Amino acid sequence: MVDAKLEGAGPDPSSFAATIAAFVTYLNGSGCSPNTARAYQHDLSHLLSFLDEQGWDWRALTPARAVDLLIHLRSKPSRRRGTGPYPSLAATDGERSARLSTATINRVLAAVSSFFEWARFTDRFAGPNPITRIHDRAAAHVAERHRPFLTGVTSQSALRSPVRLRQIHRLPRPMADEQVDALIAQLRTRRDLAIIRLMLDGGLRPGEVLGLHLADIAYGRRRVTVRVRFDHPRGVRSKSRSERVVDLHETATLQSVSGYVMTERPQDTDSPFLFLVGGSRPRRHEPLSYAALAKLFARACDRANIRKPWVTPHALRHTHATKMWEAGMRELTLQRRLGHASPEATRVYTRVSDPIVVAEYRRALGLPDEKVQDPAEGAK
Repeated sequence: MVDAKLEGAGPDPSSFAATIAAFVTYLNGSGCSPNTARAYQHDLSHLLSFLDEQGWDWRALTPARAVDLLIHLRSKPSRRRGTGPYPSLAATDGERSARLSTATINRVLAAVSSFFEWARFTDRFAGPNPITRIHDRAAAHVAERHRPFLTGVTSQSALRSPVRLRQIHRLPRPMADEQVDALIAQLRTRRDLAIIRLMLDGGLRPGEVLGLHLADIAYGRRRVTVRVRFDHPRGVRSKSRSERVVDLHETATLQSVSGYVMTERPQDTDSPFLFLVGGSRPRRHEPLSYAALAKLFARACDRANIRKPWVTPHALRHTHATKMWEAGMRELTLQRRLGHASPEATRVYTRVSDPIVVAEYRRALGLPDEKVQDPAEGAK
């Protein structure tokens, strides 16, 4: 039952905002990425909107009322530009109105759950977690499973939440060879080429490549060391908390890095970061940011006429992982190379692709092999 003192209590936005601010401060202090902390703060704004509509104090939220939160999120319009690749809901006036995606709703529910877990162990909230959690025995048997930031606070076994939507698990889309060649042909600087090559041939995440220091490149040993650092002035972080070594035996990759360092990277700087803002701009010598990487990639895609919603910098990592798996790399070694904490994260690349299914089918019928276009190549 809900506490009688809170049953009729109205929302106190200022008090709740201060509590959220304390939660975000905790996230920053616990080592979360600034982007993660901002994402939690943004997601909790949906909870504030819901409580304001219902006239409830945040401490009056119960597991039963969490279902109402789910329904509220299902009706929320999305602020995304355009309708995106998924069907939209039709409004009463005949106009199309895009709603929050399943992934977004589940992310909001996860943020709310984490917020209430924090509120419980800091004695700000005495009731059960409204996003009801139950024991997940299967999760406990997954080796090196990703652990949320609250892991270790209690001695409970792994948990999962039934207050969530069933989400479609889509396969990552690798870029076709023609798309990669067109992209590389449209890069304007040695710096941009080196960045794209490191993500394409090394499978580095955007945050990992932007956080590289000059000392992380070992040209003689043909390898790059991905280290966990928190010193990037623009908040760039490595997603993984485990350092790893990535071998790069593709000659063009390290040659592109060397070419950038020797001829284009500003020489009049003592910055340890590898990729810097160049030219004569006011931010010259500053480490490159996420936004700058996204812009240079998008512009190159526009010039190459390969711009699609799924063609992002992270698609280069998908392309590398798919290529390595189809070339024969084992799942465990691919997991190590990509820096995945969970085998399940790597397993998405080990699912047999459509061209392989067709090839095996033709062999079973005794038909000769033929080149089959991957659906990703012709995706619009």
